[in-house]
Order: sequence, then structure tokens, then C-alpha cells
Amino acid sequence: MAFSADELRVLRRALSTALHPTPLPDEDVQDCLRLAGAVDEAVGEAGRLRTFLLADLVRYRNALPGSVSGYLELLQDALAGGYDPRPDDLAALRALRHRPVAAALLERCQVLAERSVRARLAGRSAPSAAPAPRSRLLALPGGRAADAEPERPKTPAAPPRPAPPSERPAPKPSEVFPPRRPVPPPQQWAAG
Repeated sequence: MAFSADELRVLRRALSTALHPTPLPDEDVQDCLRLAGAVDEAVGEAGRLRTFLLADLVRYRNALPGSVSGYLELLQDALAGGYDPRPDDLAALRALRHRPVAAALLERCQVLAERSVRARLAGRSAPSAAPAPRSRLLALPGGRAADAEPERPKTPAAPPRPAPPSERPAPKPSEVFPPRRPVPPPQQWAAG
């Protein structure tokens, strides 16, 4: 995630205020709220992108062996992003282990899968596929909430339920926007 110079200035002020609480002017509070909203939006977009990439990985895995190079590339990207390989991934890599890249990925995935199983058996939760939701920035010292009565603790909201799997997977961008094909010019007919 990259911040602009203005966002870094706001972040620096917010961190300074967190370390040394002082009343903030309304303008600074609004800047902090805008920055928090931008960060929330970026986190949400990253989650949506991750969901799309993992769905793409499943489509490529289902299209094996014809999509070997694309599948291996997507799997490497997913592993770099913290993806826990599934049993289907291990089975696909075992079938492709005659390829050097697939053999190396199989070794890596087996280590990651074993680590994940050990973590679950030990009672710890494995790394989650989606980032944990970040709590909203409700008030800063000296902001508008300082004049209001103290906020009562809210009951935690139920976590959103995952959407049921659709019968047809989401289309790839190349299916939605096919490449343009050149249109031949119309033939000229001469009357004779």
C-alpha cells in the first residue's frame, strides 16, 4: 500500500497525537477520518482481488492439463500472498511433477500443508485467507466525540456469512471483454 505525501502528513500527525494526546482541530479529525476510510477501502479492494485470484486459480486447476503454465504461475502468486495449498492443489501438482517447476512447487506446497495441519492440530488457527476486519476509527482525543457523552459498548455484530457458491463461476475478464477482431472492409461492387 502506498501513501501520498498528504496522507503521510495526516498519518504522522495521527501517530503523534496517539503518542502525546492533545486536542485536535476539526480539520485534523476530518483528515484522519478520510485517511481511515481510504485505508478501509484499500483493504476491501485487496480482499476482493484476492478472492478473484483464488477463483481464477480454481478455474485453471479445473482446466488442467491444458492450462499448466497459467496454473503454475497463479499458484506461485497465491503462495506468495499467503495461500494455504488445498488437497486439490497437491493432487494436481503430483500429476504434473514431471515438470521441474511443478515438482518444486509440490515440495513447497507439501511443507506449507504440513505446517498448516500441525498448527490446526496444536489448537492454533491457521493463517486466514482474508485479512481481519479493522475496527473503525470512532474518535480522536479533542475531536467532536470528546464533547459527546461516553459511548456505550456495542454488542459485536455477527460475522457476515459467505455467499453460497454459484453454479457457474465468475467469468474471466477475457470472457467478458473478448479481444477485438479486425473487420474486413466491405467489398465494392461495380455495376457494369
